Amino acid sequence: MNSQAGDSLRRRVAELLVLRASGHLSDQQRRYPQWELSNSELQRLLQEGVGGAILLGGSAVELRQRTQQLEGWSNKRLLFCADVEEGVGQRFEGASWLVPPLALGRLQQRDPELALDLSERYGRCTGEQARRCGLNWVLGPVCDVNNNPANPVINVRAWGEDPNSASALAVAFLRGLKQAGVLGCAKHFPGHGDTTSDSHLDLPVLPHSRQRLEQIELPPFRAAIAAGVDSVMTAHLVLPKLDPQQPATLSKAVLTDLLRRQMGFNGLVVTDALVMEAISARHGAAEAAVLAFEAGADLILMPADADAAIDGLCDGFSSGRLSLARLDESLQRRADALASIPTDAPSGPIVTAADQALEAELVRHSITVSGAAVRPEAGINLVRVDALLPSAAALSCWSPALRIPETQGFRSVVLHGEGLSPWSGQPDAPLALDRLGEGSVLLQLFLRGNPFRAGRDAQEPWAAAIQQMVALNRLAGVVIYGSPYLLDSLQLVLPSGCPVAYSAGQMQEAQCQVLTALFPKAAPPGNSGAFTD
Repeated sequence: MNSQAGDSLRRRVAELLVLRASGHLSDQQRRYPQWELSNSELQRLLQEGVGGAILLGGSAVELRQRTQQLEGWSNKRLLFCADVEEGVGQRFEGASWLVPPLALGRLQQRDPELALDLSERYGRCTGEQARRCGLNWVLGPVCDVNNNPANPVINVRAWGEDPNSASALAVAFLRGLKQAGVLGCAKHFPGHGDTTSDSHLDLPVLPHSRQRLEQIELPPFRAAIAAGVDSVMTAHLVLPKLDPQQPATLSKAVLTDLLRRQMGFNGLVVTDALVMEAISARHGAAEAAVLAFEAGADLILMPADADAAIDGLCDGFSSGRLSLARLDESLQRRADALASIPTDAPSGPIVTAADQALEAELVRHSITVSGAAVRPEAGINLVRVDALLPSAAALSCWSPALRIPETQGFRSVVLHGEGLSPWSGQPDAPLALDRLGEGSVLLQLFLRGNPFRAGRDAQEPWAAAIQQMVALNRLAGVVIYGSPYLLDSLQLVLPSGCPVAYSAGQMQEAQCQVLTALFPKAAPPGNSGAFTD
């Protein structure tokens, strides 16, 4: 192959890659430099033909500037995507952070019509704000059926715990995205809902038969395909009944035979991030990219090494291992997807009054409060929060979770994943109450299924801690933000009449609504003087 032909092939291959980029404008602001390329690297790779970026971090206003900057470094229209499954504000400050989808899955059991309406508005709000920020591809809906309460990574991200709810609500969300003019993505094919390990850290195994997959895992994907979903994201998990050797992302049996031929999907197939341990711990960047494309993927998301991935793919096409006709097909699918959506970003504010009203309405329908009001007293506001996004973003020194209890006499103590352990090591009295001080304890738990946590939160002995506080008559109330499964497990030890509140969402609006209900006579909160260990 001559040099000119080689350069042409390399540019075409590079177009298949979607690289991780910080949403911030400068290198110094990168939160995850091990995954987020520097500006000089991004500029070089985009000029060499790379076709897109997945973004995280910064404000919604800065994101709009960032997408313009990145597109200015390329000579083509780029795919700009983000994991904004819960609204653009989940990842970018200043936009709307909406309640997790599972909240609507549970609402659907009580009021199906309302849940469908809210899901469609949810999708439209997410899509419109994405476009205002320069994004053209929303990596959602999650089509996994979270029928396993022990799932450490999907959990509240799913739209349902049964295939009917997950299908109906995911399709309603997609309708909203289409109205907004952005691409959608059904993930994680063929279903990550019934796993007990996190593919960010390990390679899960889904041992089910094809018959079982047809009953539980596949219906939401079939529904999304029938609704015209633009793309499908693969799952890094092994299905021995379909392919005992390779995970779905690298399996021709799953991506070509099942998804393409049997389910009739003709849109873009994109890998989940290849930098995840389920793939990167077993394959080099070049071989992972080749195996994924060989299996049937069109787009290569977040390879561990972009240059190595491009080199590996070019070698595969040059040697004949990979089909150049397939390359043409993938590039045409990419071009068709971009051609189907508007090129202009809508004007106006990123967050509208209607968006704000939707945020509040979603919270209102996804909280529960039972028992008596919390008595104002000199006590302890004990807050447990993940050190990882998105939970950490929910808590700052002015958050209602701190400020409202403080107006009622409770001194805030915040415990996070990297801080001093609150545990005494005693099975019968696990919470080190002597370190916390005197007074009743209002316990607030910001815990949900989060990637990279490996289910560690589920191992914390909060049930025993609650029993300890009840025995000492020191439990003022309990608030859970996030996982409904945590609430289910703690209900068994909560005394009758104890003030208990649950919110699927962890954002400021959710905190305000919950704590206003628990402290009905609370004055507007002032500045916080929280102590963080």
